Amino acid sequence: MADDPEALSGPIAAAILIGHGGAEQAFLDTAAAQRLPHAWLLSGPRGIGKMTLAYRMARFQLSQGADGGGLFGTPDSLEMAPEHDVFRRVLAGGHGDLQLIERALNDKTKKMRGDIVVDQIRALGRFFAMTSAEGGWRVAIIDGAEEMNPNAANALLKLLEEPPKKSLLLLVSHAAGRLLPTIRSRCRHLALRPLAEAEAMAVMAQQAPEMDEGERLGLVRLAEGSPGRALAMGAEGGLQTYDELLKLVRNLPELDFAAVHALGDRLNRANNEAAYRVWIDLLRLWLSRLARGGAGLEGMRDAVAGEASLATRLTGAVGLDRWVELWEKVGGLAMRAERVNLDRKQVVLSAFMDLQSTARH
Repeated sequence: MADDPEALSGPIAAAILIGHGGAEQAFLDTAAAQRLPHAWLLSGPRGIGKMTLAYRMARFQLSQGADGGGLFGTPDSLEMAPEHDVFRRVLAGGHGDLQLIERALNDKTKKMRGDIVVDQIRALGRFFAMTSAEGGWRVAIIDGAEEMNPNAANALLKLLEEPPKKSLLLLVSHAAGRLLPTIRSRCRHLALRPLAEAEAMAVMAQQAPEMDEGERLGLVRLAEGSPGRALAMGAEGGLQTYDELLKLVRNLPELDFAAVHALGDRLNRANNEAAYRVWIDLLRLWLSRLARGGAGLEGMRDAVAGEASLATRLTGAVGLDRWVELWEKVGGLAMRAERVNLDRKQVVLSAFMDLQSTARH
């Protein structure tokens, strides 16, 4: 069972859910009217509380009686006391009417799969076809729904076309645009937004008091207002890695390939897969920030010193479409590398050569 952020840290969950009250109310209103959609899509950037909200919705519905209503009528909040029996069993992964679908280990390679596969969705269909263990609702959460491969997505579509009675499917997506339009159209869509910078900083101050304010600010900007993501980045040394990345690219189109080769060698070591993933994620994040800043969609604010001035120089010298194209190319390269187990150093070298080539045009 994946971590439920609310169960693990009540204060941060409460802060992350600031601004999500409308989403909770939409769920409560349809439940009260007994017009609850069988499928909900919770979308938005990582770390803004989508899984927290999904678990709140799941616990609420699992706590309802067989007729769909609670013992004392429909509450005006999804809040549930940690002492509640449903809360405790969901947290322990022991509720028979709740199933979580996410990327899993490949039994043959013993490595994490790059996508959610069709067998997992077929198993979900069998889960919904069974009689509820407690006579009420059956609930499933798909974490990272955009990671379903085409066969899995088509299997889910069939399930959505003929939903079983008293079934609730919660799709959590960090990139809803990658889902099939036919899947999106069959879900009630709740698009969640990050916190304002001041609100995210307040959460960070509470959860990471040992950090100095400058580091917290850099992480909040890098995580684009997502406290959960900022905290995860901080735990992985993300801000320091981002600073190292910016130092490598600050003289583009010139590159220190000796330093790039050294980086590739370091990330290619057997025990450095996590560090490699951080690097690739931050490289794509930098390209995304570069492109959006160049398009005027948001003012570039330094996460590390010199970021905004570098972005101004690069987007002024090269057309915005080239940087967007590179962002997509690096993402595709990383996905292919994960699926076919490419050499990590080669992925790093290819990405930086593409960076240099783009900056020269």
